[in-house]
Formats: sequence, C-alpha cells, structure tokens
Amino acid sequence: MKELKIIGKHASTVLVGQLAVMAFGVADTVIAGRYSDTALAALSVGSAIYISVYVGLIGIIQALLPIWAEMRGARNHHAVGQSIRQSLYLCGLISLAGIGALLFPGPLLHWAKIPAAMQGEVQAYLAVLAVAFVPSLLFRLFSTLNQALGKPVLITWLQIGALVVKIPLSIWFVAGGAGLDPMGAVGCAWATLIVNYLLLFLAVLLLRTNALYLPYRIWARMEKPHWRQIRAFARLGLPAGLSYMVEVTSFTLMALFIARLGTVAAASHQIAASMAAVLYMVPLSLAIACSARVSFWIGAGQPAQARRVVGLALSLSALSASALALLLWLLSQQIPAWYSRNPEVVLTASTLLAWVALYHLADSLQAVCAFLLRCYRITLVPLLIYSVLLWGFGLTGGYFLAYIGTPGLPASQLPVSFWTAATLALASVACCFLTLLWRASRRAISTSSSTF
Repeated sequence: MKELKIIGKHASTVLVGQLAVMAFGVADTVIAGRYSDTALAALSVGSAIYISVYVGLIGIIQALLPIWAEMRGARNHHAVGQSIRQSLYLCGLISLAGIGALLFPGPLLHWAKIPAAMQGEVQAYLAVLAVAFVPSLLFRLFSTLNQALGKPVLITWLQIGALVVKIPLSIWFVAGGAGLDPMGAVGCAWATLIVNYLLLFLAVLLLRTNALYLPYRIWARMEKPHWRQIRAFARLGLPAGLSYMVEVTSFTLMALFIARLGTVAAASHQIAASMAAVLYMVPLSLAIACSARVSFWIGAGQPAQARRVVGLALSLSALSASALALLLWLLSQQIPAWYSRNPEVVLTASTLLAWVALYHLADSLQAVCAFLLRCYRITLVPLLIYSVLLWGFGLTGGYFLAYIGTPGLPASQLPVSFWTAATLALASVACCFLTLLWRASRRAISTSSSTF
C-alpha cells in the first residue's frame, strides 16, 4: 500500500501538469478550428512535424530519468549534480539538430505532398517554434530532474501557470485585435515561444533559490566534457529518443498522409489525434512515476521490490486505460462538436474516435512497459520492435489500405484506414514489450541473488 500511495501521489501530480501541457495543444486546436478550417489544417500538419522532431529529441533527455533516480536510490547526491552539468553538453548537440530540422521542413512537406497553399503557413509556424526549441528543451531537463527526485509538484504548478498565460495569448495572436493583425496558426507558435521562455526563467530561479536542490550542488563549477559519461548518456538516450521518434512519427506522419485527402480529413484527424494525445497523458504520468520508483529500488539494491512495482504499474495501466477507453467510446459523438462547427468534420471525427478508444488500450500498456524497460537499460530491442511494427505494419499498412488497396479491397481514401492499422500495430508492440519487461525484471533478481 505504501508504494501505491507514493506512485499515486507522484503520478497524479505529474498528470495534472501533463494535462496542462496537453491543454496547450487542445486549446490551440479549438482556437484555430474556431478561426478557420484552413488554420486548423495548417496547425495539424505543422504540429505533426514539430512533435515528431521535439519528442524524438527530448526523449534523449527524458531517458536520463532512471540514471538520476538510481543515484538518488544509492544516496549519491553529488553525482546527480555532476551528471546534470554534463547533460548540458548533450542538450547543446540536441538543440542544433532540432533547430535545423524545424527551420528546413521543405523536403518533408514536398515528400508528403502537402498542398502548396498550406505550406507557407506551416513553414512560418515551424520557424517560430525553432526559436522556442532551446528553452523548451532546457525546461524538459529541469522537469526530468524533478521527476527523478520524486518531487514533480513544482513542475506541475509551473505548467498550470503557463497554461493560464498561453490561452489568452493564443486567442489574441490567432484572431488578432488591439492593433494586432490575425496570424492564424502562426499565432499559436508565437504564444508557445513566449511561454517557453517564461518557464525557463522560472526554472533557473527555482534552481538557484529552492532548498530542494542544495544537496545536489547543481551550481558547482562547470566541468569540461566528460566524454565517457556523455557516451553513457547517449547509449541509453539515443535509442530511447529514436524509439520516441519512431513511435511519434508513426502517429504524426498519419497527419501528413491524411492531409492529401483534403481539409475535412485533416481537420478530423487533428481532433482524433488531439484526444489520443490527451489520453496518453495518463499512462505517461504513471510510467514516469513508476520508472522513478523502479530505478530507485534498483539503485538501492532491491530488485525484488522493483519487480513488485513493475507488477503494480501494469495493473494500474490496464485499469485506467479500460476506464478511459470506455468513456471516450461513449462520448465519441459529442466530442467533435466541441472542436468544429463543420458537420462533415464532426461526422468523420466521430468515427475516428471509436478507433482512438481501442488505440488507447494498447498505447497505455506499451508506454508503461517502454519506460520500465529503460530502468533495466533495455532500449535497443524496443527501438527495433517499434521500427518494424509501427513503421512497417502500422504506418505502411494504413497507407496501403487508404491509397493502394487490393483487387478485393479497393483503396478506402479514408483516414480511418490509418487508425485501424495503427491500433493493430500498437497492440503487437504492447505484447512484445510486456514479455521483455517480465523477463528483464526476473533476470535482475536472479543476477542479484547470484552475487551473494
């Protein structure tokens, strides 16, 4: 019961913060959709590209959570501070890659055959977010540290405060007013930029003044790059980051392919994708809380207790996912009307949301397993599984069903084909990850027993 209480408090705190962050995207979707279907479609494509770049790269930083949680479990506090300073070198390299990708999306837009009329607004949207990338990455580093320390409450309050600032700014910048011309989807990006720099400023202020961080000596003198440690970060973080990228791009590239079907299809998919992302915050919060505890017990030399937390995490994941999937299915007719006034968009999105409910069941289990596998330093095999199943079966299968078809099954020309294939692929991933995780946790106990 003690573990359940600790995990429940940690996960619920993270969830509130993550929902606030996701509300950024939901609010932008509603604001852009109310402004025009064209702005909503541009936001769908632009956000798909941004998320593909951003999540893949920050996944490298997020993967450092078990390292810092293990150090905390072993009570090696000074090593945490030194490790954080070394991670800044990694952040510099990640920033260069992210900014470059966001500033030059032309080849990707051309490859995905995005309509020429939409490309200008999408490129302007991404250019603004390129300027916002560095503060966002550094705030993610701060967030990951707090999660590893089991103290996410400060992050949650900052994220809630950021939402309060973000929504009125997005409304103002998108629709214009008070001397400002309407910006459409680009206005959402400007609001994000302002919020990201505000969050970074507050994070630095807290690191300098809050007593929570004093034992870790974070502000000690910056060392020269310790390449052995940075390589260790990379060995864990790069496969994890690439796994994030494969997972997210298999999801977001749907938006680019679906955009070929027109504004109604793109807008409908954006609504479905937005709901799937909101639901994902529950297993993500649970995965963060449980991975911090599993790594803590591994660092403390108690792998049997770590395995018990694994079992608890899987049970909680299954229960929460089932409840949310049922709720979404029951509301699949009502939710699209919150986003759009267009009856065609509402009808198409309603069909997609029924598939999103099934998609979430698989997504929840695989997300928790993926985080816990990183606690056992298993990252390469999940990357291969993601690549084969999500890209090879999910995304390619959806494209085949929508645009190619067979003599007995003609091309559907519908976005639901992508969601059908993605759901089946993600269910296969979840089964593979569950097997890997159970074996890894059992092997850790056996290895620990053999050393005594």
